[in-house]
Amino acid sequence: MTEAEAVAVFDCLVKDMQAGYAKSDHDVAVNFLSYRIYSRVPYVSDTHGGRYVHNYANEVGKAYGAFEQAGTLPAGTQLAKPSFGVKGNGQVSVGPLFVMEKMSAGFNEDSGDWRYTMIMPNGSTFGTTDGAGSDKVEFCIGCHLSVTPDQDSIMLMPEEARIN
Repeated sequence: MTEAEAVAVFDCLVKDMQAGYAKSDHDVAVNFLSYRIYSRVPYVSDTHGGRYVHNYANEVGKAYGAFEQAGTLPAGTQLAKPSFGVKGNGQVSVGPLFVMEKMSAGFNEDSGDWRYTMIMPNGSTFGTTDGAGSDKVEFCIGCHLSVTPDQDSIMLMPEEARIN
């Protein structure tokens, strides 16, 4: 899929994404489109099931846009990755919303005080750290902790997808 096609697909699906995710009543799911976007195009994220994703951060997490130089993000940071999938036959569908929220120190030492939540396209919550389905998002913690410590568990998007 070309960059232009990926943008067109996202633009076509974004209203369905927002409506579905918002059924969860999760703050990030309801508000992520009002956050700043840090990816100029949707890009394939192998760590998110090979889906196309966009990257958003709330105002508290604006240092996210410094990418490698972001340092430790403050409590209250909310990061969102809405996603869509493309099947071999070209059929597209809304994928999950992947959410990272930096919590206060002491929330969960194993996760670096990040709460991971996956919200399905119908608004149901697949899992959330230290909440319902916590075991289902343990893989998020392991994957994100694999980055260098100075990246505060943030997986960086490809440079060509970044807004400068």
